[in-house]
Amino acid sequence: GKVTLPVILAYRRGSKAERTFWKRAIEDNVTDDAGLEKAIGLMTRHGAIADTIGRASHFGEIARDALAPLEETPQKSALIDVIDFCISRVN
Repeated sequence: GKVTLPVILAYRRGSKAERTFWKRAIEDNVTDDAGLEKAIGLMTRHGAIADTIGRASHFGEIARDALAPLEETPQKSALIDVIDFCISRVN
């Protein structure tokens, strides 16, 4: 999957030099080990990964709450499984 939100958060929270790194990394499709290590470090430093996991969990709970009033059916169970799968991918 795409790691969009952590990159956006790290970019917005970063210094001017860090934003320059992100622009270059995205425009040049940087995939070397040093570039990836720096990107992960910036996302970690700015709490982007933790915040993304928190947001995913939050919206998963909202989705579960929206399904709560529905009667127990295989379809509802399948939707809950999809929510759980999506959240497990984030962790």
